[in-house]
Amino acid sequence: MERITATGGEWVVGCLERLGVKRVFGVPGESYLPVLDALVDSSIRFVGCRHEGGATLAAEAQAKLTGLPGVAFVTRGPGATNAAAGLHVARQDSTPLVLFVGQVQRDAREREAFQEIDYRRMFGDVAKWVADVDRADRVPEMLSRAFHVATSGRPGPVVLALPEDMLREDATGLRLPKGFAPPEIHPSDTDMTRLAALIDGAERPLAIVGGSRWDQGAVDAFTRFAVTRGLPVACSFRRQMLFDHTHPLYAGDVGLAINPALAKRIREADVLLLAGGRFGEVPSQGYALLDIPVPRQTLIHVHADVGELGRVYRPSLAIAATPRAFAAALDRVPPPRHRPRDPDLARAAHEAYRLWSTPPEGGPGALHMGPIMTHLLAALPEDAIIANGAGNFATWIHRYHRFRRFGTQVAPTSGSMGYALPAAIGAQMAFPGQLVLCVTGDGDFQMMAQEFGTMAQERLPILVLVVNNGTYGTIRMHQERTYPGRVSGTHLENPDFAALARAYGGHGETVTTTAQMAEALTRAREAATTTHRPALLDLILDIEAITPTRTLSDIRAGR
Repeated sequence: MERITATGGEWVVGCLERLGVKRVFGVPGESYLPVLDALVDSSIRFVGCRHEGGATLAAEAQAKLTGLPGVAFVTRGPGATNAAAGLHVARQDSTPLVLFVGQVQRDAREREAFQEIDYRRMFGDVAKWVADVDRADRVPEMLSRAFHVATSGRPGPVVLALPEDMLREDATGLRLPKGFAPPEIHPSDTDMTRLAALIDGAERPLAIVGGSRWDQGAVDAFTRFAVTRGLPVACSFRRQMLFDHTHPLYAGDVGLAINPALAKRIREADVLLLAGGRFGEVPSQGYALLDIPVPRQTLIHVHADVGELGRVYRPSLAIAATPRAFAAALDRVPPPRHRPRDPDLARAAHEAYRLWSTPPEGGPGALHMGPIMTHLLAALPEDAIIANGAGNFATWIHRYHRFRRFGTQVAPTSGSMGYALPAAIGAQMAFPGQLVLCVTGDGDFQMMAQEFGTMAQERLPILVLVVNNGTYGTIRMHQERTYPGRVSGTHLENPDFAALARAYGGHGETVTTTAQMAEALTRAREAATTTHRPALLDLILDIEAITPTRTLSDIRAGR
């Protein structure tokens, strides 16, 4: 351990360095000027975003891909309220995030001073822990605790408020050891023996992997376990990077617009292994796939937070373990003595997925997303990271892209619009050697369009595809289904997105036909690579192509 002479603000930065933080995202504010000043002489990169929501979303995406806490700094009051979107994503997506918020000086608290907010009351329901760092000599204690709370059990967001006078306070002689590693929770040998016996004795077993706290080693170990037992594996909503989609045991994704064959397979499974995830409203299809509280299936639920085990579903076998520790224990489970179940069941599950995930060749209008998805699958490297926000456009990625590797998907299970651009920033900065593709809709893009400027300023060669149909597509779809022909609030008069990209110093093109896409994508990739700037393709999609399989007219007519 090392002694340091410093102010509270310098110690905040010094502790972050000792905890292994390489970059923080934020919007500068006068409430934490001592921190901004200390960052000048530190090894930590401050990434200045255009909006506090963009900063927290970028930090959340980086954390989602790395498993280590994302860090964001915002100013008090309006800065904190703007940042709330990222906290909600981190909560619902079980992502470790530490948000630092400037606060009024200590002797002005409880007077409704300029931009004062009680952060405990404001964020108490969405964050795992909210606290004021009330004295500079408590900075190491509070930051150490923040990182452990954010990463332990079910990961999530932590908020620390920094009174501006505390940041100027002397903090001489404080200590903090270097290094940080999230704690792991290991399953017992008895649990693993019971798990193997249940799966080996099943006729129709199925595994669904999800949640956070996975890494490549855990994914590989789980795959080996599935192979030794011929166990079909599905991925939970927007966690599709957890199993190779071309593997013969892959059964598909359990999310929005689920393959009916996969939903039937889940209902008819005699043993169901939920590994890592909560199986919330979206993957459970509105809590309809499993009976509550006691499922018909023999349920094995593995989760890092014991509070999630039995919270909604009462499992036959509950295992408190992090995915990494659980997967490592799977490698120690002896292989089955025989495989009594029909291997055709796994083959049928994978074939049903392949048929479901084959994109359509045509559709309304001159630009068709099906052939574009086929081209992207062929043109993108296997380790390309795909970031998307929320909207009907995301169905094209979730249903038709075949993820091959861990760490190649970053998307909000919370369904937060505006996620795509900031998430792509976090992904590209965390993995600068990989191609990052940002897929967004016209409504989704405009929630955080200004972060394209952050991409340009940071010289990030991100590819952005805007699926532009001039409407809030998901809401329009529901409108037409429930109130046919009565459009309210969903029409969008959009700017020229390609011109906007060029105005920010990036590359921008408008694509109006399917035939234009291949060459436009090549030009965009070359421009991004050579200029180290983002490139945007504005894909003009007919509004009738509201879903991959049904037109707007079909939905309006109830077909």
